[in-house]
Amino acid sequence: MKPSVREQIFLRFQHANPNPKPELAFANPFQLLIAVILSAQATDISVNKATAKLFVDAATPEAILALGEAGLIPYIQQIGLYRNKAKHIIATCQRLLEQHQGQVPSERAALEALPGVGRKTANVVLNIAFGQPTIAVDTHLFRVSNRTGLAPGNTVRAVEDNLLAVVPERFKLDIHHWLILHGRYICKARKPDCQHCLIADLCEYPDKN
Repeated sequence: MKPSVREQIFLRFQHANPNPKPELAFANPFQLLIAVILSAQATDISVNKATAKLFVDAATPEAILALGEAGLIPYIQQIGLYRNKAKHIIATCQRLLEQHQGQVPSERAALEALPGVGRKTANVVLNIAFGQPTIAVDTHLFRVSNRTGLAPGNTVRAVEDNLLAVVPERFKLDIHHWLILHGRYICKARKPDCQHCLIADLCEYPDKN
């Protein structure tokens, strides 16, 4: 894809949604971290339902650690992989208290050292909580990047690296929000809604409907 075409894509997304926000509900970096850990292989809607109750009763590392795994599970058991997630969240809260004074670190290495936190989760937290121009590649973003020709890659990391290479700095803070939302609501996996796509004329997907 030509750089000028990419530029038009970014400008259209920016015009349509100049201040994109995540759909997860949170009040601070810690709550964001917990919500993102819970969101793996789960919908934002299901996570928000769980955290709406959890964060009323336990909104800090100390409070969630006090629940223990057994106490945490009833809040999150409607979410996929809830047992492993409960284990990781309790361990992460303990690590935050022991090593980071209960605060979420703003460095990638420290974030990825937390139980249940991989590169994608770290990228989300770094971007949203700390304003760093990281790009978190989920299944939606991976699909959109490949399908449109924006930044093709065979792996999640390849797509991330390719996007970082081709997205101008002024768009990097918002690009993963735009692409995730586009993939979630327009460029869907089974049946992309090309008729309502704001970049359909710029997209390189050969099977537009």
